[in-house]
Amino acid sequence: MEKVLRLFGRTARDEQGITGLETAIILIAFVVVATIFAFVVLTTGVFSSERGKETVFAGLEKARGSMEIRGGVVVTATGTTLAVDDIQFAVATSAGGEPVPMDPTGTTNRTVVAYRDDDVVDDDVTFTVTNIVGDGDTLLEPGELKVVEIDAATGVSPSPDLDPNERFTLEVQTPVGATLDITRQLPPELRSVMQLH
Repeated sequence: MEKVLRLFGRTARDEQGITGLETAIILIAFVVVATIFAFVVLTTGVFSSERGKETVFAGLEKARGSMEIRGGVVVTATGTTLAVDDIQFAVATSAGGEPVPMDPTGTTNRTVVAYRDDDVVDDDVTFTVTNIVGDGDTLLEPGELKVVEIDAATGVSPSPDLDPNERFTLEVQTPVGATLDITRQLPPELRSVMQLH
């Protein structure tokens, strides 16, 4: 019995544990795994922030290239029955906007005006541009003001027959920036000159 107790005593005193080398290996493994995980997270974050930055810059470029209408749309009517003859409106670039090409005779990189009402759709209306403020070139630059005029009888195909209370839409599509939609309704009684807001 004494032998058995000594055997159990020796077994109980046999203290095996983790050595410093084993602890260092486990610690290094944790550090390596954490480093790899941090690298993956940071790389993903940098990639997604770059994509977000590209999206923001694309949006800014589109917004900066936009133009806006200044004032109302002026419609003139002529003849004994007062048929709509001309539609004109003034445009300028948005605040901090990029220059917009306004050459109606250009073949590439040009602004296109489309006309729509209940009966007529013309995706490329003939228009003229008159400089009000600016250097006189065909580029609408910041600080400039140009008037776009559409001859309803000859510029729109087929020629629209605009009656009182009829709505029409002009869509100015620029090569840079957003599209400018101008929707107006004629008054109940046509006059020689009508300012539509």
